[in-house]
Amino acid sequence: MEKKSKRSRRLALVATCGLITTGGTAALAATGAQAAAPRAAAPNATAAHSAAPGAMAAASGQTGPYLYLGWGSPPRATDVMAATGTTQFTMAFILSDGGCNPKWDGSRALTGGADQSTINSIRSAGGDVTVSFGGWSGAKLGEKCSSASALAGAYQKVIDAYKLKSIDIDIEASEFENATVRQRVIDALKIVKQKNSGIKVYVTFGTTTSGPDANGKDLVRRGAASGVDVDGWTVMPFDFGQGSLDMAAATKSAVDGLKNTVASAYGLSSDAAYRKSGFSSMNGKTDVAGETVTLDNFKSVVSYAKSHHLARVSFWSLNRDRACGSGSDADACSGINQGTYDFTKVLAGYTG
Repeated sequence: MEKKSKRSRRLALVATCGLITTGGTAALAATGAQAAAPRAAAPNATAAHSAAPGAMAAASGQTGPYLYLGWGSPPRATDVMAATGTTQFTMAFILSDGGCNPKWDGSRALTGGADQSTINSIRSAGGDVTVSFGGWSGAKLGEKCSSASALAGAYQKVIDAYKLKSIDIDIEASEFENATVRQRVIDALKIVKQKNSGIKVYVTFGTTTSGPDANGKDLVRRGAASGVDVDGWTVMPFDFGQGSLDMAAATKSAVDGLKNTVASAYGLSSDAAYRKSGFSSMNGKTDVAGETVTLDNFKSVVSYAKSHHLARVSFWSLNRDRACGSGSDADACSGINQGTYDFTKVLAGYTG
């Protein structure tokens, strides 16, 4: 895989955005659509539980910043735990090795390497992980596996390897844009839910400032139509391509739009739909010039998440959760004035 820019996550968005004020409350509205969602993999690689629509059980909040071992001078997870109090991490990314077989970044074996030793150390220190499949770059299992059952089998290999309690399907780029693949992912997750009692499943994808685009809405509707109890539909509210924005307001507007989509698809109340929704932000400067998620922005959106009991809150990435030194790669720092692990400290302990 080639790394096309210094950034770890990329998104091309052609949405146009206006600031709408009603009764003194600012809200963001977008009229365009997101062309692709943002998270990239490494430059070299990098009892049955299926609810009917309207009958989904509430999920407790899940958190944990994305930790990526492929580049960006990844910190030692146990040092982060000691410094911040966080106990949860999202380990990225599982990809295809060229066929329907999962590997870290499509090249590193599931077990026996740095990824497994990191997971073991986190668990030994009292924490746990959610493993993320997909991202922006690389060969996706959803495309390389020719059937839902085969895709579910690939997911299951990783679940079994680490005895996982939760997984994240970060569906982006061509995997997200193809309706056949979207349905395959949904059908595979239904099998995973049936075979793994109590497992939490999160689905992460790009967004406009007003909520999911047509592909995102279709994905949620397919989930509802198939009766899949996704524990948290999660949008990535950044890389909007609109220059300087109030990123706290944009995030809240995007999640409100997601909540409306989930409520409509599953026949849920607003409160119940918020509890099945979430977001994964980006800390500091994003991939779009002039767009920055400040620490105050992040504090605001985490407070918003608490008030609505969102199912999942995360950010890309822990590798970037520090100020930059002279000449530092943007994959290894946030590009803003901050203390080390400030974003992780804000997120630590989030339970919904």
